[in-house]
Amino acid sequence: MSESLIESIFSHADELKIGTYASNLPGFIDSENMSPEELEAVDKVLSHLCKQKNETIIATLLKMSRLPLKEPKTFESFDYTIIHGKQMDALKNLKSLSAVYARKNLAFIGPQGVGKTHLAMAYGRECCNNRLKSYFIKATELNQKFVDAVKFGHEESTINGLVKPSCLIIDEIGKCVFNKESTRMFFDMVDRRYNKEGPNTMIFASNKSPDKWGEFFSEDSSLLCALDRIFDDATVFMIKGESYRGRKLETIAIETSRSKQQAVKTK
Repeated sequence: MSESLIESIFSHADELKIGTYASNLPGFIDSENMSPEELEAVDKVLSHLCKQKNETIIATLLKMSRLPLKEPKTFESFDYTIIHGKQMDALKNLKSLSAVYARKNLAFIGPQGVGKTHLAMAYGRECCNNRLKSYFIKATELNQKFVDAVKFGHEESTINGLVKPSCLIIDEIGKCVFNKESTRMFFDMVDRRYNKEGPNTMIFASNKSPDKWGEFFSEDSSLLCALDRIFDDATVFMIKGESYRGRKLETIAIETSRSKQQAVKTK
């Protein structure tokens, strides 16, 4: 029992990055003749500190991710009953985060209101919960970020910031047109993410199929290279169906009219 407790204490010390200071812990335990109960108390304190550290890291990652915090989009809150198909398991298995660890990109394509953005956000949130950095941005915001970067000479730092997250989510591809400079920056970002090490995924949500994306970018050669990188190893979910927004909408029909007495008075 003591050996397992000591192993647990060392594990917690490593997680708190104080393993170096705990290296002589066995000698201290022997010299103090610590009881199993005392070891349990030490382990309990370190376990609590590890839990607090983990919660702080996750909270910080969520805050930096630009994902909604007030009404978070999660896999648990997604209504799977609206989705049907033989490959439902692939959708439900997204929570395993196999894509980010396999360095595979994801795309959710379909009309408005079928849950594309919800699923993309849920994936990013799950990454944060597993201490992987996520970042959510709409295509219009990304476009403006690139325009501003070119204007103020911040291209390198802007691309660096977009390469760092393990999970980069770009929503609403097809809502704006990227000019030549922005398209080139888009390609540089995709290319550098393609070659980065560690867990890595890009997630796209759009109501336009990828073969239509060329309409929203300039510099065809750069775009083709970027698309090659994006879909070299990717899973694309093509979602069909009607929007489920407004399912709880309640419509109340009322009308106004004047009484005959009021009508006479106004004449």
